[in-house]
Amino acid sequence: MAEEKTSQYLVAIAGAGPAGLYAARKLVQAGAQVILFNRDIKPGGLAEYGIYPSKLKMKDGLRKQFHQILESPLIDYYGNITIGQKGDLTLADLRALGFQAILVTVGAQGTKWLGLPGEDLQGVYHAKDLVYHYNKLPPYSEKNFPIGRRVALVGAGNVMLDLAHWTIRELKVDEVITVVRRGPAEVKFTKPEMVPVVRNLDLVALEAEIARVAPVMQAVGQDVEAAKAYLLSTLPKADEPVSETRFRFEFLASPSRILGGEHGEVIGLEIEDTTLIPGNGEPQAKRLGTQRVLDVEAVIFCIGDQVDNTVGLPVRNNEFSKNPQPRFPVDGLSYEAYNPDLERPIDRVFVAGWSREASHGLVGVARKDGENGADAILAYLHTLPSLINREDILENLSQRLAQVGKPVITKEALKKLDEAERAEAQRLGVEDFKFGSNQEMLSVITGVPTA
Repeated sequence: MAEEKTSQYLVAIAGAGPAGLYAARKLVQAGAQVILFNRDIKPGGLAEYGIYPSKLKMKDGLRKQFHQILESPLIDYYGNITIGQKGDLTLADLRALGFQAILVTVGAQGTKWLGLPGEDLQGVYHAKDLVYHYNKLPPYSEKNFPIGRRVALVGAGNVMLDLAHWTIRELKVDEVITVVRRGPAEVKFTKPEMVPVVRNLDLVALEAEIARVAPVMQAVGQDVEAAKAYLLSTLPKADEPVSETRFRFEFLASPSRILGGEHGEVIGLEIEDTTLIPGNGEPQAKRLGTQRVLDVEAVIFCIGDQVDNTVGLPVRNNEFSKNPQPRFPVDGLSYEAYNPDLERPIDRVFVAGWSREASHGLVGVARKDGENGADAILAYLHTLPSLINREDILENLSQRLAQVGKPVITKEALKKLDEAERAEAQRLGVEDFKFGSNQEMLSVITGVPTA
């Protein structure tokens, strides 16, 4: 249908990452007007600030799609606005304003920790903070993250390899050790993510590590040679190394304690040996009670994320609670926010993307989940009477936004920022450029120089 500045529904979306943006497109195609709120100045979420910076072709393709979505006259964008209990607006505010439905797609902004002794030491980080740092997301882009020369990465997924990429090719540290609770047959990363770092892999150490864990793998029916082949499969098309960094794995090892020096800095990671035992679907790791220490100066946890409990929705198992008996299921899944204490859905509020299932899938999965969330909302909207006070709701929202006491970023402001960043990239002779602070971005948008 042709999109005009008229609509039969009015929906608020909190979060302008892939899930929120693709949900917005689905909703406007069905005749809804969408008000899109975003914590950051720029839209894109992890598609903008989570994909490794060198993957410019992927990023540019997504940016073009997002720009096309935002061009719809039925989508209003308000960036630099936080939705949450201590935010610029609360979910209760949005309900009180009169939005017929609210879709929460703010991702998983909380950090997941293991609760180990020493997690508060200088040099202990969550991967997400560092990903935001090198992708220039304020305020992480402006923080200092001392790494040292020897780094332990905890985890075995694609985020771990992004951090390996950064520490090996950008920081050029001396050693990167990946600590994996299970064995080499259960790594979660995809082959392309190994391409930038596989030439730094210590092949002698890998052979010894495979030999060490082989009996445990064989005892649970795992193919040792297939696992080894997977780890080395990208060697023929590997990137040329740019550092002498030694990259190696410690399999069947679980962190138990982080050791600190006299100045509160990391001086080592204690790991406990594990073994594999049969489990439901896949082998499980069992601790053995024997420890050893890795000599490292930084520990980076690449173990996934959890939702932000300040958004204002009940949290269970690192995710916002969903209605166990949804009225509007999509593909058998619930997208309806739920209060488990009161045992009832939360009026008009839906969740999608990583807000529905934390750290699950990449952009394509987020897109599908956002569209499914939109379908759930549309099914709900079809049960409602026609909206008769849309202009009053929008006017009241405008008045509320005028009172937040800081710049509110609109689609017109985004165009100014995009033009300025393209001009700066051209001036510097680089493929891509991003301002690294909110002050710089706001200065470009408002025309007022930073102090």
